[in-house]
Amino acid sequence: MGILGNAAGSANRLLHRGLWALMLLLSVAIYGSHAPLLTLCKVDGAIPFSSTSVVVLVELTKLALSLPFLLPGAREPLPAALSWRHAAPFALSALLYAANNNLVVHMQLFMDPSTFQVLSNLKIVSTALLYSLLLRRRLGARRWLALLLLLAAGVAYSCGGLRGHGDPRGTRLHVTPVGLLLLSVYCLISGLSAVYTEAILKSQALPLSLQNVFLYFFGVLLNLMGSVWSGVEGGFLEGFSPWVLLVVLSQALNGLIMSVVMKHSSNITRLFVISCSILVNALLSVALFNLQLTLLFFVAVACIGLAVHLYYGVT
Repeated sequence: MGILGNAAGSANRLLHRGLWALMLLLSVAIYGSHAPLLTLCKVDGAIPFSSTSVVVLVELTKLALSLPFLLPGAREPLPAALSWRHAAPFALSALLYAANNNLVVHMQLFMDPSTFQVLSNLKIVSTALLYSLLLRRRLGARRWLALLLLLAAGVAYSCGGLRGHGDPRGTRLHVTPVGLLLLSVYCLISGLSAVYTEAILKSQALPLSLQNVFLYFFGVLLNLMGSVWSGVEGGFLEGFSPWVLLVVLSQALNGLIMSVVMKHSSNITRLFVISCSILVNALLSVALFNLQLTLLFFVAVACIGLAVHLYYGVT
């Protein structure tokens, strides 16, 4: 019996690791395919739909996918006593995410897209700092070096990892002082929303599916209020196509995966997933849009590989 029990335990651990690796690879693929999918959504070079509508639908889809796990007979039984105190913390989390989504839109008025792509990599540092300070997780010099390598990889790729035929070499940054201020707030809120959500998920002895329902309920409510307040030109689904629906479904699925990562791993794992998605983004861009890889892409890949080795491979 002992041998059979050990064999079954080993098989279960192997299956768990395999499912975990598959989930992370799927998340890498979704992150990496997001920008190419948005490009495929464009009509005459412009995004034809409201980004607010997409955010509302993504939150609504995540909520709809989470609800079935609360039905009778689900794997995770509901606790006997529930109160508003269990749900209330997720309102702040949803508010931070909503604020971050709006900041991304408004920041484009004070810097060009290339500058935003380069400088937004600073949220790697802000997330790691808040993770270390608020969750009291000491990272150590080697792991900080790994995270700085992730930052270097993101900057290198954003500065010209891909180039179209006839595009000028190099990237010129243009940002106003207001843009820098908004960028600082964006990086702070981005890190804070992720770390705060991780803290809530881990501190509550509740099923993840129930926590997701709390988070996405507030997400739908806040983003729907924002949509009504700002107003959507045309219909709510104006400009939607099968590509847009694929964006909604993929982003909803990725949100659910990230909740599992934050509950059972950490935001640092999330940062590595996002950085590794550079590989998928580059391959899809080359295949779909005939872009060319540059030396900076290979510099980024080398930085990511070394970062993974330093953070997870060296003991």
